[in-house]
Amino acid sequence: MSEILPEIDTSYLTDILFKLLNIPSPSGYTDEIVHFCAAELERLGVGYELTRRGAIRACIKGQDSLSARAIIAHVDTLGAQVKYLKDNGRLELVPVGHWSSRFAEGARCTIFTTQGAWRGTVLPLKASGHTYNEEIDSQPVAWTNLEVRVDCMAFNREDLDTAGIAIGDFVSIDPMPEMENGFINSRHLDDKAGVACMLAAIKALVDGVYSLPVDSYFLFSIAEEVGIGASSVLHGDIASMVSIDNGTTAPGQNSQEFGVTVAMADQSGPFDYHLTQKLLTLCTAHDIRHQRDIFRYYRSDSASALEAGNDIRTALITFGVDASHGWERIHLDALKSVAELVTVYLQSPVKITRDREELSDIKGFTHQPLDPSTADPHGDIPEGEG
Repeated sequence: MSEILPEIDTSYLTDILFKLLNIPSPSGYTDEIVHFCAAELERLGVGYELTRRGAIRACIKGQDSLSARAIIAHVDTLGAQVKYLKDNGRLELVPVGHWSSRFAEGARCTIFTTQGAWRGTVLPLKASGHTYNEEIDSQPVAWTNLEVRVDCMAFNREDLDTAGIAIGDFVSIDPMPEMENGFINSRHLDDKAGVACMLAAIKALVDGVYSLPVDSYFLFSIAEEVGIGASSVLHGDIASMVSIDNGTTAPGQNSQEFGVTVAMADQSGPFDYHLTQKLLTLCTAHDIRHQRDIFRYYRSDSASALEAGNDIRTALITFGVDASHGWERIHLDALKSVAELVTVYLQSPVKITRDREELSDIKGFTHQPLDPSTADPHGDIPEGEG
């Protein structure tokens, strides 16, 4: 095989993950984490450029600029905004991204205003059993049933105005990260763990001075949680893109908190057949622990890239997250496997040379097996690449 499986620096991976987790970055409020990632790329010696709004496109040059590959992860997280200043001196919220108010209850948070930041706690409207007795258990789960108790002298709407709090201010939910026995518990592992995997893969490739067949781009999107992450960070030379995101571990799902999960499809449809098969083949060839899964209520940066009109091959690799978009947990083993797969994929030779051009004739176009007698039991489709 032409690829070399490098040693992933797991100490670096976990250190960078915890640093990422502790930088607030709900969708729409991502400037500071963009600065952090840009500084880390400079430290690693990797060139990059930014879009107007701050999505990052870094590149490790390969032997050819055509049929370029991209790896993408998103720096934005779930969060909230101030919907209304209430007469009781508390704040009504509206979510940023899709997540249940059930997991916001009890969270500590930061409210970012143009005059500074305030700390607070997200509470249900009926928060005291001593006052409401059994009513605290019967109140509905809804964002309209929550309010933020701000840690300032605010007892009415006028006090909130005086404190500088305004409708539309961003609210960041505390991550509360901790690691025990290889398990990492935290909010916002989706997708800061993916960003950490990508940075760890970059470090491994740079430290090992590996030769890459084509230019390899590392994309840091800033709006995946609101559905538009990869819509404006690609360019025409990129022929294939692998998204890194969380995979859900739950009954009826095949994802695990160990190894890398290769997604075969999500709610937007199947991923590219050839690219997906190549990733599976690389896992087998390099003994990278892996499994397959399909996600029914889930989409990633791959969907926004295609919806924006990019004619590229897309795939999704994930780290298994328990209680995604809630009280999330992952294991370091999965993060290491994701980073390993990224490094060997980017080293692997390009097989679909026709992908150098956006439009061409039928010559060199791929095949998919129809005759069961010709199927390769190892899943290595000779003309499939990505």
